[in-house]
Amino acid sequence: MNKCFFLTGTDTDVGKTVVGCALLQAAADNGYKTAGYKPVASGGEQLTVGLRNSDAQLLIKNSNVKLNYHDVNPIVFAQTTSPHIASQLTGELIDWQIMHVGLNKLKQYSNWIIVEGAGGWYTPICTEKTLADWVIQQQLPVILVVGVKLGCINHAMLTAQAIEQSGLLFAGWVANEIVLPGKYQQAYLLTLKQRLSAPCLGVIPHLPDWKSHSIGEFVNLDHIL
Repeated sequence: MNKCFFLTGTDTDVGKTVVGCALLQAAADNGYKTAGYKPVASGGEQLTVGLRNSDAQLLIKNSNVKLNYHDVNPIVFAQTTSPHIASQLTGELIDWQIMHVGLNKLKQYSNWIIVEGAGGWYTPICTEKTLADWVIQQQLPVILVVGVKLGCINHAMLTAQAIEQSGLLFAGWVANEIVLPGKYQQAYLLTLKQRLSAPCLGVIPHLPDWKSHSIGEFVNLDHIL
């Protein structure tokens, strides 16, 4: 049976990819065939093999099934901006069918999939639709990445409320220490645990060189296994 989760964040640059890689590592340690999926990515580097997004490349590196780039990231833009703006600038429409087909293809190879979003929950992907609309169509349970800093409690509660109002399962959340912990860090974490209805799946410490660490140890999958 496939386990497939959508990973969203309280904002952009809160470490969705860090948490996605940690979840993929932990799932692999639990015997799953794992795959990361980044259906839409903004911000790519033009290499000899084509346009490549660094987050998607990290998801490939931390998946334990063999994947080619376009399996993981079928839609990529060079511009580092909201996907709907990049789409307008290039004239390339974001096709839901491509996103859907890509996810179904990964389900043939793996039984644990982390689908990483772009930006926050309501990131637009066209004039009328947001990425959340696609997630609702796919009926994916959602894991929230909370970038722990001043203001994160409000952002986390608003995002959690939006997820719950969508009718989707709010499966859990992960705290990612995106800045060095301050004197109120533990109070922030305690408040989040008290106010968010879903279980905390882990706290990833502030690790500027996280790519050289085994970060799967910082998350606990018991609540979602």
